[in-house]
Amino acid sequence: MRTARRATWHRLGAVSTLTRRARTGSIIIVPAPFLCYLRVYEPLRAFEGASGTRVRAALARGPLPPERAGSHEREVCLRAQLGARLLPGGGRNGRPGADHFGDPQVLVLGGASGDPLVCPLDTRVRAAAAVLSFLDGEAPVLRGSALPVPESAARREAEAAVAELGDGAAHVVSAGWTVPLPWFALVDPEERQLRLDGRRRVWWRVPMGRARARAAQAERIVRRGLDDSGPADVLAETGTWLARFDRSSVVELDYGGLVDLVDDEALRNDDSADQVRDALQALREGDTDGARASYDRLREFWAVVAGKQRSC
Repeated sequence: MRTARRATWHRLGAVSTLTRRARTGSIIIVPAPFLCYLRVYEPLRAFEGASGTRVRAALARGPLPPERAGSHEREVCLRAQLGARLLPGGGRNGRPGADHFGDPQVLVLGGASGDPLVCPLDTRVRAAAAVLSFLDGEAPVLRGSALPVPESAARREAEAAVAELGDGAAHVVSAGWTVPLPWFALVDPEERQLRLDGRRRVWWRVPMGRARARAAQAERIVRRGLDDSGPADVLAETGTWLARFDRSSVVELDYGGLVDLVDDEALRNDDSADQVRDALQALREGDTDGARASYDRLREFWAVVAGKQRSC
């Protein structure tokens, strides 16, 4: 489950210091978690066996709107923490299904053929992957103080939860406080969707075949044109992840809760996808200075967004 573990770059159970509370008769609205998402929506026919049963049960309960997904996951994980459980959707013995609020949820798009395209949130599996990353990366004193169960039990439960995917892959990866810049290589800048009324949102959708081709092409360009292998490695890992899904799927890049860190004017003027396209074109033409200029503009914009973490 390398993809599930490495691509989940946050602790789903973390709770923002901005909490919903009454103050002098008013309600402070909680922002969505400060996460962005890369999602895959697969045709319903791609879900078979136990996963197909769970997906169809979630469809029968009703899908979540994408703009509610982050807040729902935060609440599910918070409920698990308050119940002294390691993972959402499980009881104290680690068996799934004890917390019905944490039952699997899905997002849905209409497919071109009329069949639904479905994105399971895979919240329990992604939380388990985050736990394993935490266990592998943090000091023993922090591990011991943060876990509601002994470390050995936490590892067993998290590994068992990740194994629930079988040969599949999580349909969602996320990143906190900033968008990984290589993700913009998957999308067409002209296809950005922007909504500023009601629940603000920024997103792109792209057919799977096109997303995979763009990831592969961008990886080749970056490996030839840059000394830094980091962006190319992200593109390669993203391409490997995308290859796990049905070719009729749709890929979605969603700013998620990051929109709450950016005002309307900045969202209107955001040209991150254009800058990545320009940087790739410059690298293709051997213009490393031009590519670096685009990268610097991107880095400046997203550094300002990420810097707001210190004030939250």
